[in-house]
Amino acid sequence: MAKKLYVGGLPYSTTDAELKDAFSQAGTVASAVIIIDKMSGRSKGFGFVEMSSDEEAQKAIELMNGKDFGGRTLTVNEARPMEERPRRDFRGGGGGSNDRGGYSGGGRDSGRSW
Repeated sequence: MAKKLYVGGLPYSTTDAELKDAFSQAGTVASAVIIIDKMSGRSKGFGFVEMSSDEEAQKAIELMNGKDFGGRTLTVNEARPMEERPRRDFRGGGGGSNDRGGYSGGGRDSGRSW
């Protein structure tokens, strides 16, 4: 079964292909992905590598963890499942009311009583 690894401390210029190539020393790489910041489009300096077997994943950790890679020291360990995080609301404020509280008189029906 494939095992996913977290790889931190990557140079910001690292590509998916370079990451895959580096980890292929330890065995068959099923996938290699650099995480990109949505706003800037630049690397966040970490990624994930999926090795074909548990043995290859362990070998990759032993081979790559603490290794200098492009002038930076890699952190490689078994990836943990993503934690559930609350969704961000960028609209600010609190309530769901759209009442702006301003003066509402002066319209077409103002002053009439039905």
